[in-house]
Amino acid sequence: MTSLLELKEIFRNADAVCFDVDSTVIKEEGIDELAKFCGVGDAVAEMTRRAMGGSVTFKAALTARLGLIRPSWEQVQKLISDHPPQLTPGIRELVSRLHQRGIQVFLISGGFQSIVEHVALQVNIPTANVFANRLKFYFNGEYAGFDETQPTAESGGKGKVISHLKEQYHFKKVVMIGDGATDMEACPPADCFIGFGGNVIRKQVKEKAKWYITHFDELLKELEER
Repeated sequence: MTSLLELKEIFRNADAVCFDVDSTVIKEEGIDELAKFCGVGDAVAEMTRRAMGGSVTFKAALTARLGLIRPSWEQVQKLISDHPPQLTPGIRELVSRLHQRGIQVFLISGGFQSIVEHVALQVNIPTANVFANRLKFYFNGEYAGFDETQPTAESGGKGKVISHLKEQYHFKKVVMIGDGATDMEACPPADCFIGFGGNVIRKQVKEKAKWYITHFDELLKELEER
């Protein structure tokens, strides 16, 4: 079993650090914000609660919620311009410090590519380092579903992305940081998982994660100590 000291060592010497986005890099949950914006916030929040507590697969839950929201291309763009995602305090500085150390940074999200790419630009992460779900639209801009072939559309998808990154870039040490169970499940193949409770505390993650933080300053300090 890896000790906390060993996890900290892996983090300091990582080849890549992967962040979840909703409730980690940003303060909110993208799908809930989109639902509210499209006028079906309460119904979708209830579906999210049921999905988290039950045995529904991630893809089935995503299909059901998007079927209710049915966001148009225009609504997605308007959400980004009128209600841009709020960055979690300290994330900009942490990403900048990781880049200074030559560590590659990726965003792996069950959220939507267009919203996550907007977030990536705010924190200077190349959009090529974004892995998220892609919404599909008809020529007139109406909702046409989502790309079901993306690994992030599946249960266990974050782990699949990390395996792909290790294979493609020959990374030896990869760290996953996130608030949820799907982030924790990505380790392994990730070599270290850091639970994040700065926006929302998921009881199961707090109890099971060997390294749990509530502010990104804790990780900045870790990098400065060596």
